[in-house]
Parts: sequence; C-alpha cells; structure tokens
Amino acid sequence: MTDVGVSSLLLPVVAAALVDRDGRVLLQQRPEGKSLAGLWEFPGGKVEAGETPEVALIRELEEELGIAVPHACLAPGAFASAPLGDRHLLLLLYIARKWVGVPRALEATALKWVRPAEMYALPMPPADRPLIGLLDALI
Repeated sequence: MTDVGVSSLLLPVVAAALVDRDGRVLLQQRPEGKSLAGLWEFPGGKVEAGETPEVALIRELEEELGIAVPHACLAPGAFASAPLGDRHLLLLLYIARKWVGVPRALEATALKWVRPAEMYALPMPPADRPLIGLLDALI
C-alpha cells in the first residue's frame, strides 16, 4: 500500500481527559442520530485539514463544551488505534487540568464527571476503552 493510501485511511481524532480537583474526568454522552449514539466518550473530535492536533482540540472543546483551554494546559496523555468501518481511527488523548468556563453539553446529550475506575461500567466507544487503565495510572 502506498503512503497516499495509508494516509487516506487514517482518521486522526483528538480528545481530552478534563480532570477536576477531585481526580474525576469529564465524559459526554453521544447524541441520538450520530454513530455510537448513547455511548460515553471523552470530548473532542476530528482534526481538520491544516490543523495541528492541539489547535483541533482547543476548537472542539469550545464547540462542544463552551470552554477555553490554553494550549499550554494540554499535556499529551495516551493514544489508541481502532478500526472504524473502512477507515482506521487514531485517537490522541490529551490531559487538561485547567480551563476557562464551566463545561456545558452543547452538542452532547449529557455530561458526567467520573473517576477512571468507574468508566469500566459505562458503555464507551471501542477506541476509548483501552485508555481507561492508562488514565487511572496517570491521575
């Protein structure tokens, strides 16, 4: 397979583990009408053409939660790789402990603050699940 073929199959996605003072992480519930509706996920989204992962994540957090996260407050956390239909998802997870504003469910059905160990009991997308143990160790 050529490099062009590989790059067109990869779907780069960024997400944030927003961690509060109590060591809980914010999850959002995917709305009806979207793929994987009802599942709990880390907020974030697709990296658009011309964006760095950090710029994409800052944009997504503003659009989805109405919060501002300074670039300096994003720390690389972990990544996951999973098949997604005819493409392959590459999920880059960042950790953020500081942001401006109060997260609101602007695009999600609901928001929930949970400890990493509690995530195992929640229905989550396949790419998010392998990140739970890593988050538990990091936080």
